[in-house]
Amino acid sequence: MGISLGSINSGLPKDIVEQIISAEKIPIQKMEQKKVKIQEKTALVNELSKHIEQLNEKILKNSNLKEFGDLKIATDESIITASADKKVAYPGDYRFEVLKLAQKSSALTSGFPDKDKSYVGVGFLEFFLPNGESKSIFIDKSDATLSGVAKLINSDPELGMKANIVNDGTGSEDPWRLLLSFDESGRENRAEFPYLYFVDGERDFYIDKEREAENGVVRLDGFLIETPSNQIQGLLPGVSIELMRADEGKEFNLKISNDNLATSQKIYEIVENINAILKFINVQNTMDQNTDTSRTLGGDVLLQNIEHKLRGLIFKPIDTDFGQRRISDLGITFQKNGLLAVDQNKFETKITGNLKEVSQILYGKNKQNVKTPGFITNLEIFGKETLKIPSGTIPLKKKTLRDGISSIDKKIENTDRHIAQKESNLRNKFARLEKEISRIKGQGSEAASIAGGKPGP
Repeated sequence: MGISLGSINSGLPKDIVEQIISAEKIPIQKMEQKKVKIQEKTALVNELSKHIEQLNEKILKNSNLKEFGDLKIATDESIITASADKKVAYPGDYRFEVLKLAQKSSALTSGFPDKDKSYVGVGFLEFFLPNGESKSIFIDKSDATLSGVAKLINSDPELGMKANIVNDGTGSEDPWRLLLSFDESGRENRAEFPYLYFVDGERDFYIDKEREAENGVVRLDGFLIETPSNQIQGLLPGVSIELMRADEGKEFNLKISNDNLATSQKIYEIVENINAILKFINVQNTMDQNTDTSRTLGGDVLLQNIEHKLRGLIFKPIDTDFGQRRISDLGITFQKNGLLAVDQNKFETKITGNLKEVSQILYGKNKQNVKTPGFITNLEIFGKETLKIPSGTIPLKKKTLRDGISSIDKKIENTDRHIAQKESNLRNKFARLEKEISRIKGQGSEAASIAGGKPGP
């Protein structure tokens, strides 16, 4: 406060004000300790919330059977490769044969001794594009090499063409050539490369060989089909096919089937997310005589509520066309440690033997135009209701803890203000006391001095 008592003539301790104020601040220290405990509880609630959010994210990624299930493709990958969009494709077995690959219009020029030094001359290239238009590229002395010509062609995206410098491997004196290829394959994208006008070059520069664009040809279940590209979309619903090589006369299977292993893995991941929540609750509820419940969530009604709902979902009966079922019918059951486990053989047997039953256990069924919920549906409802702002159990708990911290902060602020005022008053009082005692002592000394100086009778 800017006031120092110095040596107190009253005989009181020099730090008397500090001692009094220190005693006054004891309630603040207790409030700070209580605040720390609430913050620790808040961190635990956030951790629990994160576990539920992770479960919710997993459920939302698998909110219907198409997303939950996976498809796999078996085929001769030396001839074709294929992938399936599980939302569109469906299982099936097809006979396939690749008679011919689709090819682009391409051309090979005459050869030169060196790709960077040999002078091809000055002039221009004129291309007739698939749409009927023509395009010219002019070459001056600064670009009059195979590398220079290739650079100019590749820098013009309107051509829809690429130029590559190749060594023809013949061992001749002029092995370096320009390979020109249009980007698009198929008969509709045929192009011509008839005109190269160059003068004064070391060698004649001309189109030496051409290959016309052609459609690919495949046979699907005995029917011939032409394709303008080696990347085929739409031949089979939701299936992307790439032709790798032609092998006329060799038929092979393209089989699309349910990937039960991948589907099982998703069930394991969902069960793992549920177990993370149950493990958290078990740890918090593990208490002994030394447990400080003011710092944990042990016994908290929040945990009781969430655990009760989760366990209820595990045992809840589900309507199916095959009668009432529970998730345990798919091999998902509680163990002695209170956590869930999946019987892999039972689950895979079920999904292989009766996919419809599995689907209805997980996602419910339509009953008189009303969709009844399944296990996954119930989990989705649980996650949304638990995390819903502001009425979900997690947001309500967080708000209660935030309000508790806010209330303590206000009490600390008011108490600090009260103590500061009290400290100021005390210092002023003791300063006045010191001054008064000093004055009295001064008067006594003066009186004694006067009395001591009087003449004798």
